[in-house]
Amino acid sequence: MCKVPSVKRVVVTSSMATVVFNGKSLTPDMLVDESWFSNPLLLEQSKLWYMLSKTLAEEAAWKFAKENGIDMVTLNPGWVIGPLSHPTPSLSVQEVLKLIKGAQTFPNTPYTWVDVRDVANAHIQAYELLEASGRFCLVETVSDSSETLKILHKFYPALHISEKPADDTAYVPAFQVSQEKAKGLGIHFTPLEVSSRIP
Repeated sequence: MCKVPSVKRVVVTSSMATVVFNGKSLTPDMLVDESWFSNPLLLEQSKLWYMLSKTLAEEAAWKFAKENGIDMVTLNPGWVIGPLSHPTPSLSVQEVLKLIKGAQTFPNTPYTWVDVRDVANAHIQAYELLEASGRFCLVETVSDSSETLKILHKFYPALHISEKPADDTAYVPAFQVSQEKAKGLGIHFTPLEVSSRIP
């Protein structure tokens, strides 16, 4: 049991990093949902240490919650962008800044974008709604690098934004992430074009 009786539910901020890396081929018609779990062995072999740490952390949280009878919900956002509340940019915002501050190339990977305000709202709803349970993927859109750059160039036309991929490796196509469960929390996702206008 939880040591503090007043705690009714724990909401854990996890990541889409704990969802998509399970070895399945990601194609445009592939729908990723909360039933997906990243494979720690695959992540270790690929030396994807950030994704591995997130995956192991969520696994440990679920194990602890089940062993101690804790009502736990996890939220799994993608790259979080939108208005900043502090001067230090987050990892996601740093990724955007790299693309618009003279990067010579861009990565051949898709981005799973979500607005920070939607993530904040999801935390409130996940805590307050009694029916909320399990995991919730939070992704407004999955955009490949070139699509993301087109949107950024629209808002920052004076900046040099690369049109060259980082390497010659095969492009990883964008996939889809189910919003069905997240919408059950009452989340109405903010479009990427709105989120991209970073003050």
